[in-house]
Amino acid sequence: MRLKRPYIASLNEVTITRADETAIIEYREKNVSSVNLTIGPQIHQMSDGDILNVHNHCIAAQLESMKEYQHVATEIPPGKSQIEYFKPGGYWTPRGDVLRCIIDSDENNETTIWIDNQEFCLKGFGKILSVFAGWGMRIIMVPEDETHQSPPIEIKEPDSQETGSFALSGEFTSKKEH
Repeated sequence: MRLKRPYIASLNEVTITRADETAIIEYREKNVSSVNLTIGPQIHQMSDGDILNVHNHCIAAQLESMKEYQHVATEIPPGKSQIEYFKPGGYWTPRGDVLRCIIDSDENNETTIWIDNQEFCLKGFGKILSVFAGWGMRIIMVPEDETHQSPPIEIKEPDSQETGSFALSGEFTSKKEH
């Protein structure tokens, strides 16, 4: 089950606990993400109501900023590194919003993903994507030598006789000529 985003709440809708300088705000509605809100040393003098007011203010500010926000995806230029290793966390992170990848398989016939000549198992690739938790994603399949191009996209229901890609059997089929 995918969790809902936190929302502006009242005290009877949440449970607030403290861990050092962080408030942990858990919604009583089980399918809503909890929030770890770092406030600082003043948290020790704050009531639950004060903490919830800070939380609600943050949520309101996020909602307000989303009204005007228009996302423009950043793609790292071909030949430049699309990913970088984050040493403190011990994992790879994307440098932009677009990843040009090649789908392959390893010696055990397990699916792998290649980014910048670096091979990732599906779990490792998922870890890279986790940086974008809470975002959406579109995956566009293109021939291996066209990953640097934005392909034209046609919105329609696929016709099983004219797919122009792999059929369910895994065999390549070509488009009928008109």
